[in-house]
Parts: sequence; C-alpha cells; structure tokens
Amino acid sequence: MKFIFDLDGTICFKGKPVSEDITHCLLELQSDGHEVFFASARPIRDILPVLDKRLHTFPLIGGNGSLIFHKGEVIHSTSFHRNDLVKILSLIDQYKATYLIDSEWDYAYTGPTDHPILHFLDPSNLARRLPVASLNSIVKILLLTSTNHMDLIDDLKSLDIVVNIHTSEKVVDISPPNVHKWNALSRVGVVEEDFIAFGNDSNDISMFSKARHAVMIGYHEGLSSFADEQIPLTGEYEGNIIRKLKELSFEYNEIRK
Repeated sequence: MKFIFDLDGTICFKGKPVSEDITHCLLELQSDGHEVFFASARPIRDILPVLDKRLHTFPLIGGNGSLIFHKGEVIHSTSFHRNDLVKILSLIDQYKATYLIDSEWDYAYTGPTDHPILHFLDPSNLARRLPVASLNSIVKILLLTSTNHMDLIDDLKSLDIVVNIHTSEKVVDISPPNVHKWNALSRVGVVEEDFIAFGNDSNDISMFSKARHAVMIGYHEGLSSFADEQIPLTGEYEGNIIRKLKELSFEYNEIRK
C-alpha cells in the first residue's frame, strides 16, 4: 500500500523536523513492503531540512503539487502562466500585499521581519533571496498581509488559479491552475483508491477525496467530511499517530496476503 503524508501539522510539528520516532516508523513502513510519499505546501528546499536524510530518496511533492522531487532532483514543475502572473502582481500592488514568492528553488520575500513564516523559510540556506523579477519561474505565492484581505481574496478567486486560505495563519496560498496534491501524485503513479492519506488542512482535500483511507490529524472543518478517522492533537498525539501507522500497515499487509 502507498502511504501519503502531509508534513506541517500532520507528522511535523511547530516547525521542527519530523521526530526520530515517526521517522523510524516511516522507515518501518518501507521495510514492511509499503511505499511512502510526502506531499506538502512547502517548496522542496523547505521540505528537505525537516526530513531525515534517509527519507530524501522517497518521492516528494512540494508547493501543493507544483513541484515533484525524486532521487535528488526536481523531475517536474508547474509555473504560473505569464498572463496570470501579471494579474496577480497587479493585485499585489493594488492591495499593497506582502508576500513570499517561490521559484523552483529561490524565492522573493517582502513580508514583515517578524512574520512566523520566517521560522520555516530556507532554514538550511539552500536558496537565494532575490527580487521577484529575477526569479526564473514562479510556482507558488503566499500573500501574508494586505490592506484588505477579503477583497483581495475575492479578486484572486475570479482568476483561473488555485487559491487556498490558511485561516489560522491568515495566509493566502496561491498555485497555478489545476495544481493540487492529487494531480501531482497521479503523475508519479499513485492510483485512486490505492493509497492511505494523512493530512490536516484544506490543501489535503484533493488527495483525501481519492484515498482508500484518509486520516485527519487535528481538526479542519473543510477537510473533516473527507476523512475516515481523526487523531486529535491532544495528549501523546505522536504516539497515537505511530500506533495508527502500525495498525494500518498490519491491516493492509494482511489484505495483500
């Protein structure tokens, strides 16, 4: 069975790397004959530092599906069309929005110097901070502040792009048209109803809706209707996640027999 994991808020908490206990469990999944994938909103440069190097050879989906990384290289990327980018940048100017804009590797940042996202941004210094005009291609945009967030969101939703709202962080997450986690997973051979998904946010809906079994970590109202079960983020939640992984590994190995 294929196991697909979101990172932040799912198996990676408070900006820290995936714990050794969960890492060991993920490696055990592989030893037991399962396949492990990671699918995150983070770009690849920000995924690698939170994963043990033993996990770097597993397929990585970054930028909510705009980037696919396998065995040390980006094997697929989807960038914004020029016309869409012109409209987005015009709205950024109109609403005086600050941003984190990602290319395949480098980035542009104009947000506050104390914004929480800086704790997650390129912690291993793998990329360059550049002016947005110097980025070769743009695969993902996060809007952090603006003069009128709700009107900005409405205007963005009128465009042919993917807009996710992270309400807890008040961040607007923008991807190119038809970019989502399921689209990228299908590109690397994942088949509908042939995988188990773990996630925690609205950007996991596309893969939850196609999964054989979906486990929601914590609670997200929009995601909850697509989840088969939930693991609350209370008490010894990492231990509960590990126990669920062992249970599902055993269950689907028995089915395979």
